[in-house]
Amino acid sequence: MAPERSSKTIGSKTVKQYRVGNVTAAFGTDLFIHGATCVPNILLKYYKKMDITDNQMMLIIQMLRLRCEEKEIYPSVEQLAELLNADSDRIKVDLDEMVRKEVLSVTQYFDKGRNLILSGYDFEPLFEKISETWACAKVKEIEEAQEFLEGGGGNLPPAGRGGESNLKDLYRAFEKEFGRPLSPMEIEQIEQWAAEGDSVLIMEALRRAVLMGKHNFKYINSILLEWKKNKLNTLESIAEYDRHFQKRRAGRNTRGSDSTLRNKDKERDSKEKALIRKLYLS
Repeated sequence: MAPERSSKTIGSKTVKQYRVGNVTAAFGTDLFIHGATCVPNILLKYYKKMDITDNQMMLIIQMLRLRCEEKEIYPSVEQLAELLNADSDRIKVDLDEMVRKEVLSVTQYFDKGRNLILSGYDFEPLFEKISETWACAKVKEIEEAQEFLEGGGGNLPPAGRGGESNLKDLYRAFEKEFGRPLSPMEIEQIEQWAAEGDSVLIMEALRRAVLMGKHNFKYINSILLEWKKNKLNTLESIAEYDRHFQKRRAGRNTRGSDSTLRNKDKERDSKEKALIRKLYLS
């Protein structure tokens, strides 16, 4: 016999009557039905740079949840205080401060269903500030990358001296360009490259990978293997090899263009001859 399922209406809210003893399933159902509040990682990363305190950030998250889950666009101070570890006075101070700092604003919304104009919190200033902070951080990253490249890929000591120091400098250079700590396998790969070749060449391969937007070890390894296959052991020999390669490619392009032009001329001549034959033989 199937278990009974029913619901009760309390006021205007319908409440599900759960089966006795099935707490885990009830929790899982509510966990799914209530959804989740999406908080951008960029906001969590940069909110301190936007002069937003930890308490204010938690307040913003609760306001976003109320907006998404309960469609509450203008929660009261008392309503927010029930959700946070702060009293109403503290909430009011934080809200006023965020409005003053242009993190939030209060604007008018039109409720089409009820044909009403309502006040509500507007998060557009918050996301404008996030975009500005993100843009400034990106500009700084680009400037650092340019300085790195213009400096020849870092300040490494001369090859063949201070092997341990060389490795540490290589680790720092890779971590700076990748924007994260290296994994044990990546460290092992750098050590293998350093044992087989000159650290200057490793830095040059990293520089070229960065210029091409290829932030991965596989691409850098393919560059080093290409140089090893062609017995290129110095930056000068690599530059000379690149010049010869560009000349060969330019020659192929020129020959290809000449061949295309010749084919077009032949095609045009054939069409002209066919037209002449048609005029005289018709």
